[in-house]
Amino acid sequence: MINLDTYGTSFHNDGMMFHGRQQSTATLEPQRIIIKTPITIIGAGLGGLTLARVLHVHGIAATVYEAEASADARGQGGLLDIHEDNGQLALKAAGLFDEFLGLIQAEAEAQCVLDKHANVLLYQPDKGNGGRPEVPRGDLRRILLDSLPAGTVRWGHKTTKVSPLGDGRHGVTFANGATVTTDLLVGADGAWSRVRPLLSDAKPAYLGTSFIETFLFDSEVRHKATAEAVGSGTMMALAPGKGIMAHREADATLHAYVALNKPEDWIASIDFSDPVSTLARVAAEFDGWAPELMTLLTATETDPILRPIYALPIEQRWERVAGVTLIGDAAHLMSPFAGEGANLAMYDGAELGKAIATHPGDVEAALIAYEQDLFPRSTSAAAEADRNLKLFFNDNAPQSVVDLFTNYQPVK
Repeated sequence: MINLDTYGTSFHNDGMMFHGRQQSTATLEPQRIIIKTPITIIGAGLGGLTLARVLHVHGIAATVYEAEASADARGQGGLLDIHEDNGQLALKAAGLFDEFLGLIQAEAEAQCVLDKHANVLLYQPDKGNGGRPEVPRGDLRRILLDSLPAGTVRWGHKTTKVSPLGDGRHGVTFANGATVTTDLLVGADGAWSRVRPLLSDAKPAYLGTSFIETFLFDSEVRHKATAEAVGSGTMMALAPGKGIMAHREADATLHAYVALNKPEDWIASIDFSDPVSTLARVAAEFDGWAPELMTLLTATETDPILRPIYALPIEQRWERVAGVTLIGDAAHLMSPFAGEGANLAMYDGAELGKAIATHPGDVEAALIAYEQDLFPRSTSAAAEADRNLKLFFNDNAPQSVVDLFTNYQPVK
């Protein structure tokens, strides 16, 4: 129900044209590279990689361009609950379901809701039915990457410009000087998508809640009381306007998100480059909370990381524009309080891949079919995420969340 998770270059000679003569070491002018490819995916997150994989399963080539320098350029976040009605279906379409099953973390579906004194108000054990198993995001991304032909992902390609060229074709310019001309452009490039403006003027808006992300390692030995409070899965300690939420990862790591409902100017007033003052400022907002909960903040073994929560309009949609579409957060950024972000990104990628395979030679028919289903499912999930975010920190929290989990009804 809640997902607490909230870019080297590799070129091949096929289809590549080099313009201009070789430059001497005395000149600063970069060599311009233009690559022609029929399907271009911007972003090597879970959605973009799932799309590339499903296309590959159907014998359709695509190229993924990613800003980060390599697959290991940064950490990929914590656990994801992968839902049987979308994320798992995407992995089946990608032919990777068995590999996914090998990533599941035992007992991690357990959930508990606490008050600020660490009193347990609700405990739901891991059902063990495979409905929403938890897996590490980085490992899930790895099996997707490993399933693609070498060279499918071009690392170190940060998109700086996208341009319509007419007849459904688009050009993409990268910071390294390369340019792609493509027959189908897919924006899988997240919240601040460079592709989205081709389709929509919508921009993410701050929702009034920010997370401060922290970590405790070897918790069973070094922070035993806190480890017991978190349990084997996800713990949510809540109060009006704030909360401390955490889940247990491998090797007894506790990955926490300290939540505050604060305006942007209050968040901006904190100097996150100074961990000591940051922790003191945030801890002051939790005066009187149980020590085993506060340890998740005050004893963090990494610098605190700010994660403000943004979302696109709940009913975000666009008019059909030839040769371009969006998947994942680029299409429907929402808060993590429905646990649907990664699941929808993968499902979007799988559904778009299948639509392209079903309409060979007719990109527009494929995009029409894909978007016809995309909009209603993303609207429903975004409405649920918006409702849940408000319930988590309203004046009746934590009882409002106990009631939500006890009498759960999805938003229609």
